[in-house]
Amino acid sequence: MSRSAAVERKTGETQVSVALTLDGAGAGTRATGVGFLDHMLDLLARHGRLDLDVHATGDLQTGAHHTVEDVGICIGQALDAALADRAGIARYGSVTVPMDEARCACAIDISGRGLLVFDAELPPGAIGTFDHELTEEFLRAVAANAKLTLHLTIEAGTNAHHMIEAVFKAFARALRVAVTLDPTEVGVPSTKGTLT
Repeated sequence: MSRSAAVERKTGETQVSVALTLDGAGAGTRATGVGFLDHMLDLLARHGRLDLDVHATGDLQTGAHHTVEDVGICIGQALDAALADRAGIARYGSVTVPMDEARCACAIDISGRGLLVFDAELPPGAIGTFDHELTEEFLRAVAANAKLTLHLTIEAGTNAHHMIEAVFKAFARALRVAVTLDPTEVGVPSTKGTLT
């Protein structure tokens, strides 16, 4: 069974296409016009073991906000579609990732309810054209559209690049655990019988 999905989104601000396979190896290309976002998506694919193709064009002359948010929406929708009815998945994942002086903890429940709790004090500023605050916007869009309960806490750090990188690696690693097929799980891992 291939757990894959493709999503396209076209608005007056952006045009985004995403193709995603849950049981991948980090393959694919990421080209959004926002260099730091591409780097973070490379981390998401590699550490999440996702095959991930992302292509986006947008109104970057006004800043990266629309592109980053719409890429998050599309990745979330692709995750939701690839997970289908959620039968057989582990459902939960948690991990703590260090990145030099930075450290981030992530816990995920593929709950069917989109929620982001982002406990982080990132300094104001930008890395290239990526404003630090866009980290939270991207993750909120993913969580809402993938219907994840997602908790991320930056526990330590002074370098914003390292802190954000720890966030993406922690998210990727926790997601990898949560979407794993559990051979002992015969159905949907919920007493309600549904996670959608």
